[in-house]
Amino acid sequence: MELLSKISLFKVLPLSRLTTMLILIVCLLTGSSVPATDSLENKSFASFGQSYNIYAPPVPEKLSFAGEYVPLNKTYVRESYDREVLVNTYWQSQTLLLLKRANRYFPVIEPILKAHKIPEDFKYLALCESGFMSRAVSSMGAAGIWQFMKGAAQDYGLEVSNEIDERYHIEKATEAACKYLNRAYAKYGSWTLAAAAYNAGSAGIDRQLAIQKVKNYYDLLLGEETGRYVFRILALKQIVSMPSEHGFHVAPPDLYPPIPFREVEVNGAIKNFTDFAQEYGITYRELKDLNPWLRDTCLTNSSKKSYFIKIPEQSAFTVKGSE
Repeated sequence: MELLSKISLFKVLPLSRLTTMLILIVCLLTGSSVPATDSLENKSFASFGQSYNIYAPPVPEKLSFAGEYVPLNKTYVRESYDREVLVNTYWQSQTLLLLKRANRYFPVIEPILKAHKIPEDFKYLALCESGFMSRAVSSMGAAGIWQFMKGAAQDYGLEVSNEIDERYHIEKATEAACKYLNRAYAKYGSWTLAAAAYNAGSAGIDRQLAIQKVKNYYDLLLGEETGRYVFRILALKQIVSMPSEHGFHVAPPDLYPPIPFREVEVNGAIKNFTDFAQEYGITYRELKDLNPWLRDTCLTNSSKKSYFIKIPEQSAFTVKGSE
């Protein structure tokens, strides 16, 4: 009768409570202790800690931008740099994309910078500005790899209209950026301040230099965006030039290759870019991917201006080894 009453009791208990009672009975009969949930959790957490590690990226003993010394001996300079290295090291997906795209665009930018006597480090400024997204547009309307505003683009010789927007023309936009940077360097005598002015504008930098009575970018207290700007360029320079030291392991096949092309001169109207592309055995998308500065589906060109349109070489968009 006593046994039957216990069985009846088990029938009406919820399954979880029944399981708990059975464990308690077994433990009492065998002299075992109840398993400690906290102990299991601690072991699991310890195992996770052993397999997942986060390291502080190295801060170099010496650092320069465009041949100019970065005073890492000052706490606010060192910590500002450290912040950008941490952000870009541990934003892995974005930084991996930057590493991949750099392989495609650096070879285009570098010779233009050299021809205009601009330090090569400024290629990282373009990377910082747009992430090498050829169709990048900011919330303020800055466009292209070098993120020119419309007025500034026109001031430096770029055509901006409904049909043509040379802010998206990588070679011409790089030429325009070089003109701006050379002018800023002539004014400030500092490539670092020239870079800051590219972000904030010369008027903004002039105002802060006058208010704070200093002559060096690193001595200025600036707003969030411009205050971080040069340090982000420095961080990207370090990571992209020494990726493995920052935990990025990218093999050559992982990098995005340059797209080989030839140029066709056009000095008249093009009624339909789809038909134009098909005449050269390519698609509308392939034409626009190589020429994002062509902003419409046609080209009026009533002034008969000469334009050089890139046409991809045969199989230029085919992944190597997939033929």
